[in-house]
Amino acid sequence: MEILVLGVVVLFIIIATVKFKMHPVFSLTIAAVASGFLLGITPKNIMSNMAEGFGKTLSGIGLVIAFGTVIGVYLEKTGSTQVLANSILKVIGLKRSPLAMNLAGFVISIPVYCDSGYIILSSLNKAISKKTGIPALVFAIALATGLYSAHVFVPPTPGPLAAAAILDADLGMVLIFGLLVAIPVSVSGYFWARFIGRSLKEDETAHLYEEKEAIQSTVKPFQAFLPLLVPIILIAMKSIVDYPTHPLGEGWLFRVFDFFGNPVIALLIGVFFAFALSRNVPSEEKKEWVPEAFKQAGAIVLITGTGGAFGAILRTMDIASIINLESSTGIGGLLIAFVIAAVLKTAQGSSTVAIITTSAIIAPLLETFGLVSITDKALAVLAIGAGAMTVSHINDSYFWVVSQFSNMNVKTALRGHTMGTLLQGTVGILMILLLYFVV
Repeated sequence: MEILVLGVVVLFIIIATVKFKMHPVFSLTIAAVASGFLLGITPKNIMSNMAEGFGKTLSGIGLVIAFGTVIGVYLEKTGSTQVLANSILKVIGLKRSPLAMNLAGFVISIPVYCDSGYIILSSLNKAISKKTGIPALVFAIALATGLYSAHVFVPPTPGPLAAAAILDADLGMVLIFGLLVAIPVSVSGYFWARFIGRSLKEDETAHLYEEKEAIQSTVKPFQAFLPLLVPIILIAMKSIVDYPTHPLGEGWLFRVFDFFGNPVIALLIGVFFAFALSRNVPSEEKKEWVPEAFKQAGAIVLITGTGGAFGAILRTMDIASIINLESSTGIGGLLIAFVIAAVLKTAQGSSTVAIITTSAIIAPLLETFGLVSITDKALAVLAIGAGAMTVSHINDSYFWVVSQFSNMNVKTALRGHTMGTLLQGTVGILMILLLYFVV
């Protein structure tokens, strides 16, 4: 009965999202309430469990999501994203410019949503293509796959943040392992772009979106990198000093990084560096930037919270014993998390919804899988992220952004972009399994 309930509510989430275009906040809330009633939980306990799950999930990451979004908006509005891309291009060189765009996409997607990042940088793709003679679709796929890899693996992107909160994983460890996984995954997208891009043809009739005009920025490269690098370094250092062996001791250095590496404080520091990017922008022009960022963050925060509420109801089920997972290993658990996320991603299109829903399902099973250590939980978050990028196709808004801004028809986009995300997801889970053996 309980497995039937789980299957029905997951199917409901998919149908409600895909067919009826219901916002995930509503579909996840309805799924949580329905699950509670079908499992025989009293109305009072349903509400108390949901409230506890909602609050616990957001207590650690609500402000992190908000501050991360502010950083992303300021990077975009000040033209700093293009500064970052040009800086990476300058270092790597025109001969390897597709790799430069791939890595630029990777860096930019840490605070900026991959859809926005692609729209911003698509014109740069075309300009470099004309200069180098390399087909534009090589750049298109290289950029798209670079943006996509950070989107599902590296905090403060909302998906990994939400999964870390629901699975009670250490955010710094997710960040460190996320970078170790995401960089090879991003580069695999570059190799795919070099392999497939030259055989694809543009379709001028496929372009539906109006290109954004490039923003002329006076921001210096090191200034553009600071809002990204400072929080990442601080969060990573907190995880290092907090490690059970205390490699840097327990003195003043420990206390400094333990405080400033808290994700809320680290991202707040990043926000102030982001504010510095706009010092030459008139106050009237930038007064709406923070409200715009909070408006974007609000939707993600609500989806994440309702995912936590749904997870709290699922925790009342003994899923492990019901589907006889007693003999499953950590590797089995990581593969199960990957497959569930991949099915949900492929079925309904949103990586974030796939991550949050899978995290809610997997959270009660971590102990059964033996995924209880600080590193195991971080790898479980990443396994879900790898599944949530497998695959991006016609029910994913990012698929349409990539195809339309690159003059790809549907068939071409399926060959280039969709198959690229399949390769990336596969490389991602293989890297995670390798890390599981190593650490």
